[in-house]
Parts: sequence; C-alpha cells; structure tokens
Amino acid sequence: QVQLVESGGGLVQPGGSLRLSCAASGSIFVINAMGWYRQTPGNQRERVAAITRGGSTNYADSVKGRFTISRDNAKNTVYLQMNSLKPEDTSVYYCNVDLLTVNMRHLSDYWGQGTQVTVSS
Repeated sequence: QVQLVESGGGLVQPGGSLRLSCAASGSIFVINAMGWYRQTPGNQRERVAAITRGGSTNYADSVKGRFTISRDNAKNTVYLQMNSLKPEDTSVYYCNVDLLTVNMRHLSDYWGQGTQVTVSS
C-alpha cells in the first residue's frame, strides 16, 4: 500500500507564492520520477514540472522561470515552489510518482488526491 499526501494549496493574490508538498509513504522500495500536474474543469490534465531521482528537471513553458520543483529522497517528498502566481495558474494540482514497491511492483503512474490552488485578488 502506497499513500501520497499533498499539502500547501490555498488562495493567494496574483504575484504571490505558494509551496506545494507531496509526501509518499508505505511499501516503497524506490521512487523514480516525481512530478506535478494540474487540471481545470473541462480540460485535460497537463504536466507542470517533473524531476528524476537524480535531480534532472523539466517544466511546462507556461511556468518556466516562476516554478521550481525539488525533492528530498530521504523523505520521499517532492515540492513545487510557485512564485509570481497568475490567475491562470488556478487549478487543482496533482502529485504523480513512478515507483517500485518493496514487492518489486512497478507503479508507473501513481496519483495524489489533488490540492486546490486559487490565484485571485
């Protein structure tokens, strides 16, 4: 059993900052890639940022220079620092991981429950 617990969402004014966290726990052997996605009603889920176990990152063009993804392998946690937030960043943000369980089961697309981010004055 694996759990992903997200936190850090909320309401922020345009230009403000938020930091999302996603902590994985349970029967984890190793976590490979970790990432953040977002989805608004009626739209497809889009990838915001991703990070490999070794720390290589990539970002959606819409967030480059404003968002930073990082991870703490010892804590099985991934973070998303969001700065200079815009109203169009309003969305539900989901954590996604690719991992191996202690039973060597590969979970390539494991999702958190989502956390709401609202950017509004």
